[in-house]
Formats: sequence, C-alpha cells, structure tokens
Amino acid sequence: MPDPWESLRTTALLGTDRRALPELHGESPAHQAVDRTDSATALLELAALETVRRRAGALPTPVAGPLPDPAPEDDRPELPAPAARRLSVLLGTRGTGTAALAGLAELLPQWLATARARGFRPPAVLVPALLDAARARSELRPDAVALAGPLGRWLAPRNPDWRFVLRTTAGAPAGTAGPGDDRLWHEGLFAERVTHLTLLRRSEPAAGLALLRSTWPGERAEDRLLFLDALQDGLSLADEPFLEAALGDRSKNVRATAAELLSTLPGSTLAGRMAERARAAVRLSERGTHLLVTPPAECDPAMQRDGIPLRSPTGRGERAWWFGEVIAAAPLAVWHETTGLTPGELLTLRVGDSIDETNSSWADDLREAWARAAVRQQDAGWARALLGPAPVPAPDHRRARPPRTTGAPAKLLSVLPPAERAAWTAAFIEVHGLGEAFQLLGACATPWTPPLSTAVVAALARAAASGAYPWSHSGVLGMTERALAPGTAAAVEELAAGTAPATAWAETFTRLAATLRFREAMLAELGA
Repeated sequence: MPDPWESLRTTALLGTDRRALPELHGESPAHQAVDRTDSATALLELAALETVRRRAGALPTPVAGPLPDPAPEDDRPELPAPAARRLSVLLGTRGTGTAALAGLAELLPQWLATARARGFRPPAVLVPALLDAARARSELRPDAVALAGPLGRWLAPRNPDWRFVLRTTAGAPAGTAGPGDDRLWHEGLFAERVTHLTLLRRSEPAAGLALLRSTWPGERAEDRLLFLDALQDGLSLADEPFLEAALGDRSKNVRATAAELLSTLPGSTLAGRMAERARAAVRLSERGTHLLVTPPAECDPAMQRDGIPLRSPTGRGERAWWFGEVIAAAPLAVWHETTGLTPGELLTLRVGDSIDETNSSWADDLREAWARAAVRQQDAGWARALLGPAPVPAPDHRRARPPRTTGAPAKLLSVLPPAERAAWTAAFIEVHGLGEAFQLLGACATPWTPPLSTAVVAALARAAASGAYPWSHSGVLGMTERALAPGTAAAVEELAAGTAPATAWAETFTRLAATLRFREAMLAELGA
C-alpha cells in the first residue's frame, strides 16, 4: 500500500478538483468520521489526523552519547559590559537607534582589532554570532577567530559553517602545528593544509620546509603556488636550495613566485645574478653626470629561468620589459656599491642611452623599476628618496600641481613607518587637496593620526566651500567614517552647523559627526 502521507501530499499538489481524496490504509474511526462533502476541508482534516497518527507512532530518540569535553579555559578578561552591548549592536543581534549612522557594519573590523589588541574575550553567548559574521565577511576572520579564542575553536568542528575557523592561523594556540603532527597535511582540505604549513613555518621554518618537500612533486600547480606563498613566513637563505629548484618548475607562475621570493633575499644566488645583469644594464658615466642605460638585447634561457618572461604581458616593448624586470629584482644595495652614491644622489642624475647621453627615454623605466624594488625589498631609504620630500605650499599661495612620481606613491608610502606615512600624506593634502589623495590615505594606518585627520577635515571644509558636490569625494568620505581620529568630531560638528541646512554637505557632515561620536564611545568602552 502507498504511504498515506505521500498520497495526501500528492492530492494537495494536484488539487482536489483534479484528484479524488485518497482512501487511506487502516483508517481509524476518526478518519472515517471526516465529512468528505467539502473535499478541500476534508483533505486538511485528513492531513491533521495523519500527522497525529505519525507522531504517535514515532520511535523514541536513541540514547544520546557521552557529552564532549568542555571547551578549554580562556583566562583572558571578559569584555566590559558596555563593550559587550556595543558588540551586540555591531553584530546585529540587538536593535539600534543609530539608523542615521552610515555604514555601521563597517565599524566592526575596527572594534574587533581594538578588542583583540586589548586582550579581551567576548561573552560566550555572542561567540556564535561573531563566527557567523566572520563566515559572511572573510576580512573579519583573523580578528574574529582570535577574539573567539578557545571557545570558537571548540565550537568550529560542531558546525560545518564554522570550519573556516580551523583554517585561520590568527589566534591559533601555540603548538597547534607541531613537526610531528602531519596527519592534517596528508589528509586535510587544501585550505587546512595551507594553514598547517603557515603555522609550522612560524614556529619551526625548517620543519615546514621539510614537510613541503615531502609531497612537493605530487602537488597540483595551483596548490604549489600557494604553498610557496606560505614560505614567506620565516623566509631565509636556508630555503634557497628549494626555491632554486622551483625555478625549474613546470608552472610559469610557480617559477615567477620562486624568483620573487629569492629576489627578496639579498644574499641569494639569484639576487647576485640579477645584480650582475643590473650592472651591465646601468652604469655611471665617466664624468659622473649621467646614468647610462644599456637594456638587455635578448632574454636568454638563464634570464627566463630566473623569472623574467620572454614576452611582456603588458604590451610594453620587449627590451624595456626585460630591463625593468632586471632592475626590479636586483638588490638595491648594488647601486651604492657600484657608484658610491646615495639613493637621493642617484635620482638627481640625468639618465641617458649608452649611445646617446641626451636620450632620456629610459628615465621613467629606471625610476619605476627602482620603485618596484623598494616595495619588494621594503627599503625605506629608497622609498623615501623616490617619494621626495613632503609637499610644501607654494610661496604665492597658488594651488600647486600634484608632483609626478614614477611608480605607485601609495605603495612606496606603505614601506615607510606609520607616523611618517601620515605626516607625508597630511602635507600632500594641505597642498593638493583630496582629489589625488584617495590611494595615499588608503596606505595610512587607521585610525589616522590627529594631524592627518585635521588635514582631511580642513580639506573637506575647502571642498564644501568651493561648491563641489560630496559625491565627488565619496571614496574619501567612506574612509573618513572608519579612519578619522574620533577627536575631530567637534570640528566636524562645527562644519555641519556652519553649512547651509538641507544641503548635501550638511547631511554629510551631520552623518560623519554622528559616526565619529559612535566610534569615540566605542573605543572608550574598550579602554583605547
């Protein structure tokens, strides 16, 4: 006999006008007493009776197994009560009266980073919501997992949605990845294997390298690429033989990554080979007034093995491409060793062709390659020289044009100490305004320093007074809500009060001031 419940469900799907009510097997007196003159009502009554019958016949739940061991103790202090309530608001578990605030959810990363730095732990009741938020927003995961602590890692295996916790290196307890524990390396998911290797490299770099060597030949090309990235933790000359061998890998992306890692090791053999090529490509003229450029005439097999592609992926001329790749990969120390000049002195020299000193077509290529090398090698001296001094106002108070800086200024800024980055960017904004400052501000540590915040607020005031629309600075305005020093809230409130009401700028300043006050209270609750 067909399942009575399935018969009722089929009738409901087809409709009682197309299919007669089913005759149920073993009908009870209650089933038989149903008035079937109204077929639709009768169907619902039969379904209700069948539901009761099915539940009454259900078998009891099997005896539960033993309870798991409790989560490890977390000896960090619990969040102060106001901060816990604020976290609840940011996670969306409580209603708020802060609808006027723009991008409230965008303040969560700053809250998490601050709470983590202060060494707090969240109330246990908020940990599931915290992990759910981190699952939806991957940029939250390092701080969220570290903040959730032992309880978060205890909960993770019990919910498939939280497995990312086991693949996140932030906050992992010491000894999570020991050299003798390689089961996860051989049996885990790819992301879990990357996490295991990263943790092992942080504690025992040699053991991590040995583990990677043990399975390297059988790994997929795309996996080998990310495993190489994990070697950045604890990278040293001890890794050079392995990376030299990877220069012969069958995957061009793996070869390129191995070459880039080797180029960050000034004492590596590859760095020495690139230094030799760089000396051949650029030399100081006899009079010491020019740098003379002789770009490579070909990309020989040795250059290709060292990570220089034969064809330019950017469409640039081949010789210019090879030249830039050589200079960017050469140790920056080679230029002082060769010429005796400092980075600042080298940058003042004219650049010419080795055949024609007046041909300066290679100047931009050389400076751009030096900029790439400074970022790759994290050389603050070269980055400082390439950026130049912080801008100063023109004597006649006319608006100066933004300086033309070869290379990406924001990337060069990222090499400098945070305070110096902020000071340089503040000076740039005071002279040139916000139009060219978006990427520079993105390179500055948040929250911005008071001087940088003051410079940004002043620039916004000038933009409002000039008649510009707020949306012409929408990118910077989005950053200000998260990055301005909360101490500038009073200045922004003054701008809001002094702006014509019911205008776009008045609304913008009012919203920004409310967000700054919210952040001010948020950080005060965390003792920051």
